[in-house]
Amino acid sequence: MHHFDLKAGSLHAEGVSLESVAEAVGTPVYVYSSATLRRHYGLLRDAANAWPDALGEALIAYAVKANSNLSVLATLARLGCGADTVSEGEIRRALAAGIPPERIIVSGVGKTDAELAFAIDSGVRQINIESAVELDRLIAVAAARSATPAIAIRVNPRIGAGGHAKITTGGDTDKFGVPVAEALDLYARAAASPHVTPVGLACHIGSQITDLAPLEAAFRVLRDMTLSLRGQGLTVSRLDLGGGLGVPYVGGQSDPPSPAAYMAMAARVLDGLGVEAAFEPGRLLAANAGILLSRVIQINQRTDGRRFLVLDAAMNDLMRPALYDAWHEVVPVRPRPGDARPHDIVGPVCETGDTFARDRPLPPLEAGDLVAFMGAGAYGAVMASEYNSRPLVPEVLVDDSRWAVVRERPSYEQMLDREPKADWLQ
Repeated sequence: MHHFDLKAGSLHAEGVSLESVAEAVGTPVYVYSSATLRRHYGLLRDAANAWPDALGEALIAYAVKANSNLSVLATLARLGCGADTVSEGEIRRALAAGIPPERIIVSGVGKTDAELAFAIDSGVRQINIESAVELDRLIAVAAARSATPAIAIRVNPRIGAGGHAKITTGGDTDKFGVPVAEALDLYARAAASPHVTPVGLACHIGSQITDLAPLEAAFRVLRDMTLSLRGQGLTVSRLDLGGGLGVPYVGGQSDPPSPAAYMAMAARVLDGLGVEAAFEPGRLLAANAGILLSRVIQINQRTDGRRFLVLDAAMNDLMRPALYDAWHEVVPVRPRPGDARPHDIVGPVCETGDTFARDRPLPPLEAGDLVAFMGAGAYGAVMASEYNSRPLVPEVLVDDSRWAVVRERPSYEQMLDREPKADWLQ
């Protein structure tokens, strides 16, 4: 569910007309709904709270990579949400947004020594270790600081899942985590070190998962490992179950399981372990809380009948369709009456890959009309670039009838001023 609806014939974000946003800010522009962010977090929080015996005081740590806008993070922080981070920059963003360090998890397959040191100095909840060499480097960094950071070992359970090969992270050939046997050895090694404190295991097998079966299989691997480690006399008090639960992008895709069903499954697997669970949703919280608003430049009608809807939004603003064939519903902001006709929806960037959809049935549209890409709140603005020297797309946050620009569109002068010429070219 989201809070983008037609009112008086025009699409609104909560109580704000998208036409008024476009008039004031220009297009393309991302628009986020605070009410949707709050609703999605509340559903997941309530679903986890229903199973205190199995999940403990479960931490919901939002995956910052999905949408790292400070105002989005601050909205979630006020609800008690934690953060899953994968870089020093994301740790800094989470802290700046008001998320306390004890609710921040640090992940990532290639953390630098500087990032490990920053995580330790920040007092984060835990650092997820993804290789033997990383464990050795963290021990050295922690020893230099006389610190004993809490860590979890990220397991690659050889169970990959997700909406596309490029967002599957738990398979045999994926770069993330370590196999089960190696993870058990690493945990024992960490327990023998005076410079780190192993507290648990972690896994994350992919994104946009619409079937609970692979998630349950991965969680059962962690359960079995927990029992094995405890059999060796080692303490395992936390299980980081990652994220990945899919969202309904429509387009003929089957509906994913509900947060309630997801948490009930996790509770069933963890029952009796006495661990504290952590979940790392990103897309689940942010995707349907945002849209990309764009204006029609023109409609190119070929003699062979093919019709191109040319928008002012491009692949540099919304990368997902070009990157992994992602599907977004595209709707007119002020629908016109008439029959739908197939269009190829494209942007102005000089790449054939700058194509959002082929043969998509759309109602009548004209140059100057506004359209909205639905479900664009996750992996949208955060992946945007200035390719073709196009200004970075701005972001707007709506809360009921009020709204604010939470990232501005730079001017061409600002873009050029960021690149001083080499002194011999002055």
